[in-house]
Amino acid sequence: MPARRYRVHCTNGHELVTDLEGRTCQSAMQVRRHADRVALALMEAVEWFDWGRWQVEVYDPKGRPVWLRAFQDVDIDVDLKAA
Repeated sequence: MPARRYRVHCTNGHELVTDLEGRTCQSAMQVRRHADRVALALMEAVEWFDWGRWQVEVYDPKGRPVWLRAFQDVDIDVDLKAA
């Protein structure tokens, strides 16, 4: 998988947190870990919020969706500080 810049957005269908910069990833595993980190960071920043209907969505450089995961399925053991 060639390195590409992916954007990770979080939404509940009504509200949206957008990733304007994106991140370059070289593998599907890196993309998924980064998406989990984004979701966890958002949940950590706003702890009191009901995240039950939220999902993290990954888009490729052309804006096509390539992966999504419900917040409740996010890997909570992912290292937030890892690149």
